[in-house]
Amino acid sequence: MKSPGHTETSKAALLQAPGVPGTDNCDHVQLKVPLIQQSYHWDCGLACARMVLQYLNLLHENTFQAAMQELHLTKSIWTIDLAYLMHYFGVKHRFCTQTLGVDKGYKHQSFYRKHFDSEENRVNQLFVQAKARGVHVEKRTVTIQDLQEHLSQGNVAIVLVNAVLLLCDLCPSRVKYCCFLPIGQKCFCRSSDYQGHFIVLCGYNKSSGSLFYNNPGYADRLCRTSINNFEEARSSYGTDEDILFIYVNS
Repeated sequence: MKSPGHTETSKAALLQAPGVPGTDNCDHVQLKVPLIQQSYHWDCGLACARMVLQYLNLLHENTFQAAMQELHLTKSIWTIDLAYLMHYFGVKHRFCTQTLGVDKGYKHQSFYRKHFDSEENRVNQLFVQAKARGVHVEKRTVTIQDLQEHLSQGNVAIVLVNAVLLLCDLCPSRVKYCCFLPIGQKCFCRSSDYQGHFIVLCGYNKSSGSLFYNNPGYADRLCRTSINNFEEARSSYGTDEDILFIYVNS
């Protein structure tokens, strides 16, 4: 529900830019989504939002800061916050989730425990007001085929995953996103804990059964994982299978 350079090329590769239509039966899609690295342990969602807005040629830092103030975005960023942020910039979007609101079971999960009491009502209200505010939210299951068709049109998606489970085939080591902490502040996470993390899905290869994504933990590489690993990471308890679809024809 919330979160706190390698490339693969082929003759069949489809490198798309905003406004260029794709084909639903394309075997390989690799979109040129800019990489923007997160600055702290909590702002991966905002870094993903910046990537998407820059991909759409809509990123202006002054406006982005104004949006954060108007939407009251702080150090606790939920997927619904990112949907409101897309609406603020006039971006066509669709937020798909398994839970329309806050799962009360998260209160006992270490990742959510610190901010749960203060955030539960705020987040629930965002869901209640979404339709009236023009924020598109659906309770539905998303398939890999749905995602591939979406990407084949030059569109992208922000996905909430469990970073503990997500494995990049191209990276020699894994970033501990919880450790983007101020110098001198000790990290108390355990490797087995759920760790919410946002990524930008930006491509796939059907032949190899893999997906491409931008990981805001890095500033210098495209990441790749298997469909099986992606499914495990995005369906982990704590994610609500949140996916924010972004459309280039905004």
